[in-house]
Amino acid sequence: MKTSLAGRRALVCGASQGIGRACAEALAGAGASVTVLARQAASLEAVRASLGDGEHHCLVADLSQWEDAGRIVAEHVASTGPMHILVNNSGGPKAGPAIDAEPEDFLAGLTPHVLGSQVMARALVPGMRSEGYGRIINIVSTSVVMPITGLGVSNVVRGAMGNWMRILASELGPDGITVNNILPGFVGTDRLDSLMQGRATRQGTTAAEVEAGWKSTIPAGRFADPAEIGAVCAFLASEAASYVSGVNLPVDGARLAAN
Repeated sequence: MKTSLAGRRALVCGASQGIGRACAEALAGAGASVTVLARQAASLEAVRASLGDGEHHCLVADLSQWEDAGRIVAEHVASTGPMHILVNNSGGPKAGPAIDAEPEDFLAGLTPHVLGSQVMARALVPGMRSEGYGRIINIVSTSVVMPITGLGVSNVVRGAMGNWMRILASELGPDGITVNNILPGFVGTDRLDSLMQGRATRQGTTAAEVEAGWKSTIPAGRFADPAEIGAVCAFLASEAASYVSGVNLPVDGARLAAN
C-alpha cells in the first residue's frame, strides 16, 4: 500500500499531548513534515524534538481564540507552503449532564471544535486544492454514534462535528480532498484519567472501580494506546486511503459493536 507521507506537510492541532501528539508522531514517522499546534510553547517544543529528522514546526495558538488561530496558521502557510494534511483535535468539554450545563458551556465547547476546525480548513483547503491532494481528519468520539452518559455538552459538540465532516466530504470530494472522523473509544490519556476521577467523585466510588466498569464494556478488554489512534490517522492521511471519505471510523476495541 502507498502509505508513505514523504513530501507531504501536515498540521496537527492539540498536539502537545495524548492523541494529538500520537498523531503527530505517526505522521512524522511516515515521512511527513509536521507542524504541531497547541497553547503551550514549552510542551510543543518537546513534541517537535520527538518527531525526529525532518522539517518540523511549532505554532502556539488557542483554538478558542479562533480568529487569532486562523491568522497564525494562514501566515505559517504563506511562509512554508501549502499543507496537505489537517488533523483537527481539541480538548473535550467539561463533563456533566446536559441539563446542568449553562448555555455558555455549550458555546465554550463548540468554539474550539467547530469554529476552530472551520477556520483551520479555510486556511488550508486552498493549498490542498492547488496541490491536488488533501486530507482532513477530525479526532472526535464514539459519541457521534452513541451519546456517552455524563458527557452532555461533549455529545452535542461531537454531533455537530459529525455533520460538519459529512458536509465537507461532499463539498470537497471533487477536489480530491477526503474528510473523515476518527471516533476514539476509551484511550489511555490524562483526559481519561480526569473523566474517571470525576465520575468516581459524582458516584461516590473509586477511579479504579470506574475503570473496571468501563473496560467491561470493551470486547478488547483494555483502553487504547494513543499510538493506535495515531496509526489510523497516518493511514487516512496516506494515498492508500484515497477513496475513504465521509466516514465516522470507530477505533474503540469493538465497544460500539457490542453495546
